[in-house]
Amino acid sequence: MIGLFSFGLLYSSAVFPVFAMFQRGRLGLIQENQMKQKQLLAALLCAVTPLVYAETTEKLDEVVVTATRVAQPLKQSLSHTTVINQADIQASQAVDVPSLLKTLAGVEMYQSGGVGKQSSLFMRGTNSSHTLVLVDGVRINSATTGATAIDQIMLDQIERIEVVRGNVSSVYGSEAIGGVIQIFTKHGRGAPSFNVSGGVGTYNTRRASVGFGGEAGSTAFNVQASKFKTDGVSAIKPGIVPGVNPDADGYDNTSLSANVRQAFNADHSLSVSALQSLGDVQYDNAFGAATDVNTSTSTLRKYSLVSDNRFSESWSSKLQWAQGEDDYKGYLNGAAGSAIRTSNNQWAWQNTLSLDSGGSLLLGAERLDQRVSSTTAYTKTDRQVNSILAGYTGNYGVQQVQLNVRQDNYSDSGAADTGLFGYGLAMGEAWRATAGISTAFKAPTFTDLYGPAGWGSNANLRPERSNNREFGLHYAADAQQLHLVYFDNRISDLIAADNTWTLQNLNAARIDGVEATYAAQFGQTAIRATLTQQNPRDEQTGLLLLRRAKLFSNAGITQQLGQWKLGGEWQHSGEREDYDINTFARTKLAAYDVVNISAGYAVDKHLNVSLRADNLFNRDYMLAHGYNTLGRTLFLGLSYQ
Repeated sequence: MIGLFSFGLLYSSAVFPVFAMFQRGRLGLIQENQMKQKQLLAALLCAVTPLVYAETTEKLDEVVVTATRVAQPLKQSLSHTTVINQADIQASQAVDVPSLLKTLAGVEMYQSGGVGKQSSLFMRGTNSSHTLVLVDGVRINSATTGATAIDQIMLDQIERIEVVRGNVSSVYGSEAIGGVIQIFTKHGRGAPSFNVSGGVGTYNTRRASVGFGGEAGSTAFNVQASKFKTDGVSAIKPGIVPGVNPDADGYDNTSLSANVRQAFNADHSLSVSALQSLGDVQYDNAFGAATDVNTSTSTLRKYSLVSDNRFSESWSSKLQWAQGEDDYKGYLNGAAGSAIRTSNNQWAWQNTLSLDSGGSLLLGAERLDQRVSSTTAYTKTDRQVNSILAGYTGNYGVQQVQLNVRQDNYSDSGAADTGLFGYGLAMGEAWRATAGISTAFKAPTFTDLYGPAGWGSNANLRPERSNNREFGLHYAADAQQLHLVYFDNRISDLIAADNTWTLQNLNAARIDGVEATYAAQFGQTAIRATLTQQNPRDEQTGLLLLRRAKLFSNAGITQQLGQWKLGGEWQHSGEREDYDINTFARTKLAAYDVVNISAGYAVDKHLNVSLRADNLFNRDYMLAHGYNTLGRTLFLGLSYQ
């Protein structure tokens, strides 16, 4: 049974072995089980931050669902939550999800060689497999690596993104140690209409998207198709790995999404949705021949059927069946190599009860069937997870309370109980203080448990566990917002190889730090600033977590001048540690600063022309040792809405 507060360190999982990533054909070194700490508040208000997308006043009334699974105003969320809406996405002129997420407080990204290449996302300094990514509420992660290939998701298909930081396993289950990112695909609203956009840029980059959607009577629908192609650069730097193939490694993505919602009356509706993103990726192998051509196809799919029903004024129900797939195929010089596919079949029944006291009660049950098919011989290829959950949110005058409990019962690694307690106190009309304590876990992957002989897999592994505390101070008034959040996340039973190269629950880590966000609108000028100062460390060795900076920040400003909108952005990251791509010895990655600028011109209310320059000063920097990043890029776009 679930205890009301099982706030011990609960199951989680961090390090998936290097061979698992080779199997996916993505050559990033995966050693993410260390963390560190540092002093905080001093430099906070010197914060620097991301390009401003939408007006601050629009954000104050946003409604979010990810933090609690119940709709609530963003300004009432007790978790530090960020919304990226459609206006933000369009104004950013970004191509893929990683390009947009890396501007947020508490979020670090790397891509090994440019757009479409293997990415890792580190939220609040946790491992890339410690952030749960959902698409319309559906898991699409790999069951062999534990991570989600968000590098394959193009923004042309996306309507909105909600980012919740901190442990929320008690709401969603495994992986949510660092937080949850929920991506919502485009849905039809209003009168049926077309949207068309396209553009060209450096590195022979081409982008096109077309969609049609809206409402016709009681039926809402949307169909969106997009194409992105670029020649890119050599994924690995030939100057660091002389034997690598120096040719440019391109990327080609074709994506399609569709959804239909039929309302039978004001209380009952049925929705069907689908998404497919197919990426053709060229990459480099640091250990291959100089003439090798390494390619792969990476396909993400999501299918969902949802019945929304309001049975009374106080009882709403949501019943969902869904399937999320991660399908990878690798090729060497045109010949087929490794192939692996994960299927996540999901059933969920969620009930929300409105209480007379003004609060709401959430009750739910879920079933997850995971199945792996691969050219690699896993000793077991399927497992089942049965889950029950409950949550309460309540408002008592100036006070707010959130309580969540959940149990996830894995057929292979047993049960995991998690809990969350959050509290908020309004101090006048503008200021609010928040506090929370929560537990989270990450179940071992199929590679951790069932890999073939010689991979170090161990069927007796326990889930990784996490215990998080955080305190926040929030201000919202006069078109200004300020969020200061301190977090302290302690992770135990991290999975790592012992001296016989067998995976064990060996390590423990601690990450504490501060994230700050400021946004304001002054007439036609918008500014936004974010800063994250953190100290990720391995509790036993004191070594820093790889590829994570102690300090990173963004600063941006946009100015509306009649039909013109001009923007500038400054991204900064401090030093990080990594493994040398040749020797595997620890090395330092230098700090970097990148400046981006943009301009948009509204020809009329439907037609817009845009120009963006990234890495304006052509800085040469590395996010992962030995891997290239893009130099100066220009992109000219045209969109009709």
